[in-house]
Amino acid sequence: MNTKAAVLHKMELDRPYTESNPLKIEQVTLDDPGFNEVVVKIKAAGLCHSDLSVIDGNRPRPLPMALGHEAAGEVVALGAGVKKLALGDHVVFAFLPSCGSCSYCQTGRAALCEPGAEANGKGTLLGGHQRIHNNGNYYYHHLGVSGFAELAVASVDSLVKINKEIPFEIAALFGCAVMTGVGAVVNTAQLKFGDSLLVVGLGGVGLSAILGAKAAGATKIIAADLNPEKRAIAAQLGAHHTIDSSEKNALEVLRDLTGGGVDTAVEFAGAIPALDFAFNATKRGGTTVTAALPHPDARLELSPVTLVGQEKSIKGSYLGGCVPSRDIPAYIELYQSGRLAVEKLISHRMKLEDINEGFERLAKGDALRQIILFD
Repeated sequence: MNTKAAVLHKMELDRPYTESNPLKIEQVTLDDPGFNEVVVKIKAAGLCHSDLSVIDGNRPRPLPMALGHEAAGEVVALGAGVKKLALGDHVVFAFLPSCGSCSYCQTGRAALCEPGAEANGKGTLLGGHQRIHNNGNYYYHHLGVSGFAELAVASVDSLVKINKEIPFEIAALFGCAVMTGVGAVVNTAQLKFGDSLLVVGLGGVGLSAILGAKAAGATKIIAADLNPEKRAIAAQLGAHHTIDSSEKNALEVLRDLTGGGVDTAVEFAGAIPALDFAFNATKRGGTTVTAALPHPDARLELSPVTLVGQEKSIKGSYLGGCVPSRDIPAYIELYQSGRLAVEKLISHRMKLEDINEGFERLAKGDALRQIILFD
């Protein structure tokens, strides 16, 4: 079957992306779905910094690659052996497939699924196959999704069935922004009712973390970003205080607000100064969580004396520490009950043909979540 897809052939092209056009809209061919695979008609896909990090070279991936990892759609074809899904099911993609049988999956740590991580690193589906090609040349899959396309072949272990009442543009958000941001707060940081929280980096993921912290009962939420417009949005979503972390007295201001520091800090900016700020803003005995992916060469300097003497901890969070089949439906229920206002994260709606314009906006910091709509 044929479909349009946004394909990256070369990383680190010059900006503006509206001129260099790193993503090419191509007619590609999809192989039929294999064992335990399905074809999904993509209805909505979100533009995320993790996509941008491949485009700008901060997160190198094998090329050429059909990008996109935050998406939702409808199952339109089934491969052999598929039991978990049926034709017509509405699904959200999870950007790390969960094999269900490795030691991590069996102990509830699907975010560390070893076969899933191996497949993502190689640019294949969970079964090791590539299903996208053009003129006989096979393209790599982005995190098992490749959602910037009209159709996608995916492993059922990359998909979570959802309620058909959920609009697709909302459903797509739960595949990355909400899962990562909310999950980092409730799963990785294990925020307790009444805790104080600092969120550094106010893109779609960071703002999702604010929504999650509010729903989880944080008493004092502080939002930090260099962009005043994003700080204003964070305040609208529930942050009690906002800070420009680049200001010289920012740390002193935060400590005054919190009586010495926050219980938990979560960082999503993908910059070492931001992570350093988050760690130093955490009080004695507190926890710092990072879910950002800076360049692989980036390094954070920490004093072991501080870790020991202040009993601080620093943790990584991937996939929000989620079990997608468990957490995505739970977060959607929070949205349906009015406790997780994720619709406020959407700043732009666009067509696939406008994707390079969208990534230029994202690179400039002029957008939150931009959603490609296919109908």
